[in-house]
Amino acid sequence: MENGAEMEAVGGGCDGARAAVLVAGLRRGFASGRTRSYEWRAAQLKGIARMIDDKEAEIMAALHDDLAKPHMESYLHEISLAKAACTFALKEMKRWMKPKKVPTSITTFPSSAEIVSEPLGVVLVISAWNYPFLLSIDPVIGAIAAGNAVALKPSEVAPATSSLFATILPNYTDNSCVKVVEGSTPETTALLEQKWDKIFYTGSGKVGRIVMTAAAKHLTPVALELGGKCPVLVDSNVNVIVATKRIAVGKWGCNNGQACIAPDYILTTKSFAPTLVDAMKRTLEKFYGKDPLESSDLSRIVNANHFRRLTSLLDDEKVSGTIVYGGQQDEKRLKIAPTLLLDVPHDSLIMKEEIFGPLLPIITFNEVEDCMDFINSKAKPLAAYLFTKDKKLEELFVKTVSAGGMLINDTALHLANPHLPFGGVGESGIGAYHGKFSFDSFSHKKAVLSRGFSGEAPARYPPYTPQKQKILRGLINGSIIALLLAILGWPRD
Repeated sequence: MENGAEMEAVGGGCDGARAAVLVAGLRRGFASGRTRSYEWRAAQLKGIARMIDDKEAEIMAALHDDLAKPHMESYLHEISLAKAACTFALKEMKRWMKPKKVPTSITTFPSSAEIVSEPLGVVLVISAWNYPFLLSIDPVIGAIAAGNAVALKPSEVAPATSSLFATILPNYTDNSCVKVVEGSTPETTALLEQKWDKIFYTGSGKVGRIVMTAAAKHLTPVALELGGKCPVLVDSNVNVIVATKRIAVGKWGCNNGQACIAPDYILTTKSFAPTLVDAMKRTLEKFYGKDPLESSDLSRIVNANHFRRLTSLLDDEKVSGTIVYGGQQDEKRLKIAPTLLLDVPHDSLIMKEEIFGPLLPIITFNEVEDCMDFINSKAKPLAAYLFTKDKKLEELFVKTVSAGGMLINDTALHLANPHLPFGGVGESGIGAYHGKFSFDSFSHKKAVLSRGFSGEAPARYPPYTPQKQKILRGLINGSIIALLLAILGWPRD
């Protein structure tokens, strides 16, 4: 089938048969060998960078349609990071692709050894709705940099951005090897029934389990970028004005809390809580005004289902009386104001599931060490944050708290460093990406050992005599005498 027919099949929906046609087309593209060259990879990345520049206004408009995302936030958190990922990959890709020389051992002397990064093949990227541009294109950049053919399935919960990808990406990349598939659950299910060489999924743990189950049928490796309840531990010795600003921008300035790395709850001591709550109130009023529902700097809740989910957390009889700030709602416009809750019960639903919205519980303990015990009693989060001036507490936090990533005295910024891996641990995810970690995520590290025809050691060949066994044992144990005997061809056949 010609490329145009394949693209028509993608545009017309994606049942099992069409999904099979799509994958077959991508496999033909990969089998041609063109995705392996540096020139092809660079051309695609330059195309994506050009697309981001050319279509910045359209990208911002789509993000506003899907989430009422402020333009500044769209640029800072999606467009600029996507462009930076392209630029970084283009700068470093030749070095990433170069085989890495590694030492050899005495048992293989004489020889040379290297690790070759080779593309996995045909990969599937299933994206999320909360950062629908960045979380779609960033893994695609990594997959292309590693030399793969790739299918992108954007989230149907962000339909404007999904449609934009389907419209513009084929104009900037080789659409025989890079394809976009729109649709919802039936289309995703059809794609998951196919055999891929890797599946990269960003979203909830519930769907992550479905993806992993489908991948297991074909023994397909997966990367799962999930989430979890990201804690913020605030010590009493902090600069509370700076701390509350950084917590607020990491929570409500990140898609109004609809971000996998947004602070999910705060932990602090009972004695410091009043100071912290007062500072948070002042910061929020300064950022979003006395009527935050009218602020243009807050994203809306993505849809009515998520709005009802969040309001049900607030309506819980265990929780409703703990609101100390905010709580205003506008169902028609899908807006919920930044909301602080003090000492919600530990067994309430809001403390059991990821909030993924503008609600921020504050939990108090007598001692700051008790806060770390609480974090470690929960599933491992995607990110964990600590605000303190105490270096010993910082060292203890880094040493004892397990999380996908960690940031001291700020929130969310660690994902902007391309030299750091971004990914979860345990229930918050499998695998990592960003920068070279994206390249590695979509590469196989092939071990290559090369020998000539000299350096024969008769002792390695049958029949195995006591003399041969003695030499072989010596070689394995690093004996120079055994090596010399082997090089000299001892014992003689």
